[in-house]
Amino acid sequence: MKTSRTLADSALTALAPAIWGSTYLVTTELLPEGRPLLASLLRALPAGLILVLIGRTLPKGIWWWRALVLGVLNIGAFFYLLFVAAYHLPGGVAALVMSIQPMIVLLLGAALLKDKIKPIHLISCALGAGGVALLVLQPNAGLNATGVIAGLLGALSMASGIVLTKRWGRPEGVGLLPFTGWQLTVGGLVLLPITLIGEGLPSEITGKNLWGFAYLGIIGALFAYAIWFRGVARLPALAVSFLSFASPLAATLLGYFVLDQSLSPIQIVGALTVVASVILAQPRKGKPKPEAEPARETPRASAKAQA
Repeated sequence: MKTSRTLADSALTALAPAIWGSTYLVTTELLPEGRPLLASLLRALPAGLILVLIGRTLPKGIWWWRALVLGVLNIGAFFYLLFVAAYHLPGGVAALVMSIQPMIVLLLGAALLKDKIKPIHLISCALGAGGVALLVLQPNAGLNATGVIAGLLGALSMASGIVLTKRWGRPEGVGLLPFTGWQLTVGGLVLLPITLIGEGLPSEITGKNLWGFAYLGIIGALFAYAIWFRGVARLPALAVSFLSFASPLAATLLGYFVLDQSLSPIQIVGALTVVASVILAQPRKGKPKPEAEPARETPRASAKAQA
C-alpha cells in the first residue's frame, strides 16, 4: 500500500518538471524576445497573489524570513536564471546544464539533512547526466558562456530551495496552496523592481505574448508548483530532485511533436537512460524487520512465579 502511494506521489510530482520542460518552447515561440525578467515576473507574481488571496494566510514569526529565502531560491532567482539560460542556449542544452541539480542536492542533503550518499545515488546521477547528454546534445548545439553560467546557478538555486524546503517543512496549520503562494509572491516582488530597472516594460504586448504569459503563470507556476511542493513534502529530497529530469525529456518530446524536430536512435537511448536513473533514485520499501520472539520463561522463573 505504501509503495503504491509513493509511486503515485512520484508520478504526480514528475508532472511539474514535465510542464516546466515546455518553458523552452513557450519562451521561443510565444514570448517577446530578450525579456527574461519580465517573463519571470509575470510567471510568478500573479499566480502567487491569487494563491495568497485564496489561502488568506500570511507568514508569522520566523516564517517571514524563511518565506523570503525560499521565495528567492525556488522562484525569483531560479526563474530569472532559467529564462536567461533559455534565451542564450538551445532548449536541450539549457536542460543539460541544469541537470547537475540532483548532484547538488545529493551533497546538500548529506550536509543539511544527514542523508546518506549511497552507491545507487551516484550511479543514478551518472546515468541521469549521461542520458540527458544523449537526449539533447546535437552536432549543431551551440554553447554560450552566459547561458551556461545562468544554467549552473539556476541548478544551484533550485537545489538549495529543495533541501531547505525539506529541512524546514511547512508551518503547522498552513496548507499547501498558501505556502506555495508565499513563495511565488516573494519571488515576484523581488523581481518587480529589478525588472522595471533592468528591462522596463515592452512597448507592445501581442495576443500571442499574452497566451504565453497566461500559460506560464497558471499552468507553469500556480498548478505546477503546488504539486511540486506537495512532492517535496512527501518524498525524499534526492528522489524529488531526480524527477526534474522529466523537464529535458518533455522539452525533447515537445520539440519532436510540435516543432517537427528529429528524434534519433541515440536520443531514444538517452530518454530511456533518463527514465532508468529516475526509477533508481526513487525510494524503495525497506526489508521488514523480523519480529522479536516472545521471551521464554525459564523453569526456575516459572516455578518462582507460581509460588
